[in-house]
Amino acid sequence: MIPDPPVSLANNFIYANLCDSMGTDLTVVNAARVSFANKHHVFEKGDEGLIKYLSKHGHWSPFGHASMQFHIKAPVFVARQLVKHQVGLVWNEVSRRYVDSEPEFYTPEIWRGSAENKKQGSSDEEININPRPMMVDDYQLALSRAKWTYEELLRKGVCPEQARMVLPQSMMTEWYWSGTLYAFARVCNLRLKEDAQLETRLIARDINTQAKECFPISWKYLTEGNNE
Repeated sequence: MIPDPPVSLANNFIYANLCDSMGTDLTVVNAARVSFANKHHVFEKGDEGLIKYLSKHGHWSPFGHASMQFHIKAPVFVARQLVKHQVGLVWNEVSRRYVDSEPEFYTPEIWRGSAENKKQGSSDEEININPRPMMVDDYQLALSRAKWTYEELLRKGVCPEQARMVLPQSMMTEWYWSGTLYAFARVCNLRLKEDAQLETRLIARDINTQAKECFPISWKYLTEGNNE
């Protein structure tokens, strides 16, 4: 008999934590000035103007000499959207071929309605999927069945790389994401737009906030107009 889903099935914690960074805004201006065999040892007043010029005119290579590494936790469906960004980025993710620990699943706090325009993804309408609060809703039941079946397959001796097939896209996953300053700016400029999926925007917001602290001048000009 498949049990009712326990509270531990739900996990709403989506985050991106900065692990490491290389370089500063000074790294960017020195990479640009090396063409003239010039180097600054401290960030000077005119350097912000140079960064602004580089960004405005699409001179992206100096921004490729600074980088960041994030540890990210999110549902699989969010990860599969973000992994599409590959230029200037590298990705290493936990694998359930080798891990058979208890899976966690994402449960949204609000279920959004379907948008009339499919390109918008969802609307502001809030959908109540469980009009009978004392009952287990369909989503939690599906999670419980998937988790039980996954664990039952493992109990029967099925290898993790096959047992994982039954797990849904709402399963939480985690990965390290490293890349250049310019590459992460492109991610945020796309994923912070109002028509981007909310759960994906949560990751972009975390990246945006932490990148501002590491590279305040470069990030300001690379992400102008990102609405955040």
